Amino acid sequence: MLHTPSPHATQNWRLAKPAASGRRGMVVSQAGSAAEAGVAVLDAGGNAIDAAVATALALATVEPWNSGLGGIGFAVVHRAGQPRAEVVDFGPVAPRGLDPSRFRLTGRMKQDLFAWPEVEGDANIHGPLSFAIPSSTAGYAFLHDTWGRLPLAEVIAPALALARRGLPADWYTTLKVASSAAVLRRYPESARVYLPDGLPPIAPYQGVPGFFRLGRLPDTLERLAQAGLRDLYEGDVAASIAADVAAMGGVLDREDLRACRARVLAATDFPWAGRVLQLTGGLTAAPTLARVLEQMAEAPTGAAPSPAWFVALARAMKAAYAERLEGLGDADPLAAETCTTHLTVCDAEGTVVAMTTTLLSSMGSRVVLPGSGVLMNNGVMWFDPRPNQPNSIAPGKRPLTNMLPVILRDDGRPVIAAGASGGRRIMAAVVQMLSFLAVFGMDAEAAAHHPRIDVSGPDLVSVDRRMDPATIAALAADGPIEVVEHGVMPINFACPNAIVLGADGSRTGISDAASPWSAAVAQAG
Repeated sequence: MLHTPSPHATQNWRLAKPAASGRRGMVVSQAGSAAEAGVAVLDAGGNAIDAAVATALALATVEPWNSGLGGIGFAVVHRAGQPRAEVVDFGPVAPRGLDPSRFRLTGRMKQDLFAWPEVEGDANIHGPLSFAIPSSTAGYAFLHDTWGRLPLAEVIAPALALARRGLPADWYTTLKVASSAAVLRRYPESARVYLPDGLPPIAPYQGVPGFFRLGRLPDTLERLAQAGLRDLYEGDVAASIAADVAAMGGVLDREDLRACRARVLAATDFPWAGRVLQLTGGLTAAPTLARVLEQMAEAPTGAAPSPAWFVALARAMKAAYAERLEGLGDADPLAAETCTTHLTVCDAEGTVVAMTTTLLSSMGSRVVLPGSGVLMNNGVMWFDPRPNQPNSIAPGKRPLTNMLPVILRDDGRPVIAAGASGGRRIMAAVVQMLSFLAVFGMDAEAAAHHPRIDVSGPDLVSVDRRMDPATIAALAADGPIEVVEHGVMPINFACPNAIVLGADGSRTGISDAASPWSAAVAQAG
């Protein structure tokens, strides 16, 4: 008898992630140690702004493949007692000296299904020409200077302690470093830090994993704690960054750094589900989210998401992406290995922060600067390398991104804060997490563990293989689908997290089940 093997399953187990609950502060992060850093700052008397900055800085040391001092991002901040949220935009901006003619097309399309043509030497994807201006630290400086409560040295202290300890050398670190090793090895400091003896660090076969330091990053954090975060743009750290970039043949210079500033904007209000979603707007996924929710206004709802609801969602997302790609240009190549991080914070007073920050690709440009230990972003990959397109490369230009931090308010009070990492997949994850919570009334754990779909373009729907058969059949009848696993790797779905703030003062946080290190941490008491 002939036997037809079933599709290979990487995981024959059930992934689950515990929620955290409390009545004071809460931090949710894709690295539990970074969330603990944020809670430590809350315990020291800091507010949610301090805790968000502390968590983001800690992530530079314990999740370096996703974010760091060389990244960019956006934050939505709803301060206690204020009727509306504000957006802190520290998104990507191209260096003034970026020359589109240096990104020559080969005449081929990328073999890994990138959505645009290949550039010679992948100069837009890795190396010194791929750097956008690293504005994340400017964003953290703005947040802390404007609304923070604690001295900067106290806010940085947990990140500095983690940096001095080093990055855990466990199996997840091995996986993340190995996935970028082929390019990390091209850059001497990157190879020295991440590829000892030419190979990724590996955990011991038994016992407790060790740690390794990320080059000069601890020294840089110590300098910033003493001189202030703007030193990365105007002081000794800025001089070191500019010198290293120049030595590599890059164009990012002292003036790009000196002029780098975060900007604060009013959040974009979108009435939804009897409440108001507060969005980043502009060059993020927020306009696409709004179009999806507009189209879902008449979708069937009930006690739980039905097959018809998922079909309506898939159609809405496909239509919204078709509009986005036609009118705004692309934001990420379809198969780009994008790696972002999202953190969500609230404090006892009721201030809430949803912050998404990224290096774009996993390990960004794959370039660790030797003088500072800063791992630089590859934000130039957000631009279309073809000329005369809506999102084409240009000096000083802001590209379209997929980040989507959100805060839902009800009668002036934040009730849900959320966001996700995962490039194009972010919007699908956020819309489903919000819907599970606000439309279907799920609790945080149920919402985080419910199977999802993903639509990252105008054609294909990816479906979690745990989805009920009736929904899979309904989606298959409506168009092309791919049934995939929700696991650590391949990364088929974005990684959302959220905090739900009850009217009774309760707070519940949940992180992504498929992110091994992620955690929600509640402040005690």
